[in-house]
Formats: sequence, C-alpha cells, structure tokens
Amino acid sequence: MTHLESEICSRLLLAHYGQIVSTVGSQLIRTGAQPLRLIATNTGMPIDQVKKALCVLIHHNFGAYSLHKRGHVEYEAQGPQVLRLLRFPRYIYCAKTLYGDTGELIVEELLQNGKMHMSSALRRVTERLHEAGTDSESVELGEAGETFVRLVQTHFLHKCGLVPEAAAAPGTRPPPAPTLLTDEKDMYTLPDLSSLAQGKRRHRGSGDSEQPQAKRSRQQPTEHEPPPDDGVYWQVNFERFHQHFRDQAIVAAVGSKLDQTSSEIVRTMLRLSEVTTSSSSSHTQPLSSNEIFRAFPAGYNLSKQVLDQYLTLLSDDPMEFVGKTGDSGGGMFVINLHRALASLACATVESVVQERFGSRSARIFRLLLRKRHLAQKQVEDFAMIPAKEAKEMMYRMLSENFISLQEIPKTPDHAPSRTFYLYTVNLPAAARMILQRCYKTVVNLIDRREHETRENKRLLEKSQRIEAIMASMQATGAEELQLQEIEEMITAPEQQQLESLKHNVNMLDSSENQVDETIFILESYIATTRIEKEPSQKR
Repeated sequence: MTHLESEICSRLLLAHYGQIVSTVGSQLIRTGAQPLRLIATNTGMPIDQVKKALCVLIHHNFGAYSLHKRGHVEYEAQGPQVLRLLRFPRYIYCAKTLYGDTGELIVEELLQNGKMHMSSALRRVTERLHEAGTDSESVELGEAGETFVRLVQTHFLHKCGLVPEAAAAPGTRPPPAPTLLTDEKDMYTLPDLSSLAQGKRRHRGSGDSEQPQAKRSRQQPTEHEPPPDDGVYWQVNFERFHQHFRDQAIVAAVGSKLDQTSSEIVRTMLRLSEVTTSSSSSHTQPLSSNEIFRAFPAGYNLSKQVLDQYLTLLSDDPMEFVGKTGDSGGGMFVINLHRALASLACATVESVVQERFGSRSARIFRLLLRKRHLAQKQVEDFAMIPAKEAKEMMYRMLSENFISLQEIPKTPDHAPSRTFYLYTVNLPAAARMILQRCYKTVVNLIDRREHETRENKRLLEKSQRIEAIMASMQATGAEELQLQEIEEMITAPEQQQLESLKHNVNMLDSSENQVDETIFILESYIATTRIEKEPSQKR
C-alpha cells in the first residue's frame, strides 16, 4: 500500500475502534505479516492488549492469520478491507434503498459488529424497530426475517467460514491456527427459520411481565444459552455491493448517453445476470432477446420489435457497453463490463482534466485518447488551437503526468534531430495518479473535520450536557417553562455557531462520499486492467 493509503487506514481505525487497534493495525499495514511477540515488541504494548486488538481486527474482517512454515502463527492487516470503512454509509444507504428500513438496520448491525448470528442480528433489529415505535412481535417473525432472507438470496449477505468438526485424537495438541472451510454452495444456505422463531419466543415470551419476580429470576440464566444457530455467522458481502454500485453507474451512463428506455434495458440485463456473474468477469452471461423481453418491466409497454431495435442500437453504439454474441433466441446479448468500466474511468479522467486545465485542454486530451499517438503539429491542426497555446497546454498536462511523451528514433543513436516525439495518453497511469490525489483529498477532509470538532469541543460538550438534562427532565414530566429555561442556557451566538459547525461537518461528509464514488470507479477500472494482464502473462 502507498503512504497515503496507510495513513487513511490509520485514521479510520482510530476513529472507529480507538488508539490500541489503530496502533496495531498501522504497524501490520506498514510491516506486513508478523508473529504476536514481534507485534508487541514493535508497538511497545502488553501482549494482552495486542491480542484484544488482533481479535477486533480479525472479527471485523480487517485482519487475517496464517501458519508459518516454521510452526508459528503470523498476523497481517487487510488494508483494502480497512479502506472500505469509507464506503460504509453507501452500503447502508444502498440496503435502505433496496430493502427499506429493516434492510438498512440489518446491514448496519452487521457492519458495526463484523460477524453475527442470524438470530442475534434479527433480535437486535427488532429491538431497534421496537424502540422506534414499531410493533416488535409482528416485525420479529415477519419483516425482519423476510428481509434477511432476501438479502441472502440476492447474495448481499453470506456465511463466514466454519471450523471443521474433526474429532482430535486423545493426547494430541490442537493446531496452532484453525483452518476455516468455505463451501461456496453452502454460503447462501439459510438455517431453519422455525427453530429461530421458537428460540426467540422462548427468550421473549409475551407473558414474562406477568410472572412473579422469583420465577423470572430462576429463568434468567436461560438468556445466556447459546442461540439456536450457534456457530453459523453471517457477514456483509462487499463484492456484491460493489457489483451493484458498478451496475448502477453503467445504467446511469447509458441513460445520460441515450435515453431512459435504453438504460432500463441495460438494467434488466444486469438484474437477470447479477447473481450468476462473478465480480471479476469481463462480461455478463449471454441473454436472449426473448429472455430480456419477458423480464422487462410492464410499465414501459415496449413491443418485441421495438426492443430488438433498441438492442441493435445498443450493440452498434461506439460505447460498446452491449455486445452481440449470437443469433439464437432472437439474438444473444451481453454487457461488456470491463469496457464499460474503462469508459466510466475515461469520462472521470476527462472531467478532471477539464476542471483543472479548461475546456480547450480537455479537447486536446480527448483528441489524444481517440487518435492514440500524435505529434505536436498534428495536435495543433486537429484541435484547431494556435501553436503557442497548444504547446503551453500540452506541457502543463505533461508536467502533471496526465499525458506522456513517447520517443520513436529513426536511428539507434537516439539523436533528437532524427527522432519522432509523439504525445499519448496512458489511461491506467493517469487513473492511478488521480486515485492517489483522491486519497490525499480524503486525508485533507478527515483533517479538516477533526480540526472543526477540536476547535468547537467545549461548545459541543455543553450542547450534549444540555440535551442530556432536557431528556431526563422530559422523562420525569417537567413543565414547558423549565425546559425553555434549560434551552436558553445556549445563547443565540452559540446556537448560530453550532448550526455553522453542523453545516460544515455535513458538507465535509458529503464531499467524502463524493470522493469515494470517484475512488470506486478508478479502483474498479484498475482492477480490470490487472485481470486482463494476468491471462496474457500466463500465455
């Protein structure tokens, strides 16, 4: 990982899990895999604290362990997983958009706890819905369980790896590091919901409040019994969420380029293949025109003939988002995922060039993307920009690594007078450079938010104390006049300062989410370039 990525990971761990976890995680990110005692020595922390920090990292999928060939266990931090903390608000909002408030709470609980039993997650969600004023009993067996099932069926949640149940021979020591087995066929198999419901009713009977105190106290230890699905943990499938974000970006790009009907056709194709297509695949599973027509929303009143015309238009479009692979079933069509991500990344880089250097520089940049290699005079002629201005714009972009210069010598001595100098755009390199600038922007946003909070720390503490006093007085039934007196403890200038602080923090959070959208597009595109290089290297 780069220095900026390591710094972001350290800040995120500190903000979410405290100083101890941040120290251990940062140490492992910088140095790589290390045994327990070496981590304690390098961090200067007691082994007990290091153990607890490693437990937190592993439980939240930010750390991993492996058995060294010499027999000791080594621990390492998963930097890319830590960076996903930036994207947690998007995961939660996506679940709310697709599955409502219950889906939002389920995903939020799993993100906050890392791994959970299904019964524990549903119990916690129903408690929160009950606190919000929802009928707990009806939600417990109905909406919460159904929403969890739908999240699993659409692969947004999956099971964690299980420790194999192998009977150890008497007198033998257990292995120093257990091996977790992951069966892809069993990752999305749900436990028996009826047993979960019976277990919940056993813990939360409707007549508990009417039982005598002595009887309730005798029954209290049953609360600590293992849940009916003990040993089966669930976690969020981040790759599935990323696949959904990618699909939404593709649909939005098609809608902005063509029209709403075209984007709905692409959305239908992506929806039909969302579970069967792996996140690393270069294209979706082939779909026939008849399959797309049967799954298309009825509200558009689109005939089969018009649908075929739209599919032909999409497959002939220069964006090449949709490709035709055969003629059976009215025509077989796929979504070219890698080509679509390359187009999205290209549009992102073009927008950065336009905002940074102006529209005329963006015209030169697009010209180089289309023509691949051009000499200085050719750029001036094709872009229709005066020579002096064109040279200045190109040298500015060259100095900041948005474009590059390729030398083609006529003779082996590379003499300048006998060498062609061609300008070109290396899109993967430009995407990596902008990605590092995005990471720097995230660091700056975190610094600014911490500065704003630190500068107004005393005012925030005063506001929290007053809110706590008002909440306790409202619970005891205080009069309106007393509550008004408490509210007046914050003066008008202080109230204005609090509003300004809240506005600034909200703007910083919104900016962080927008930067993360750009980071996601660029990271996805760079990942596809690595996938495309691997088969060619094997050949």
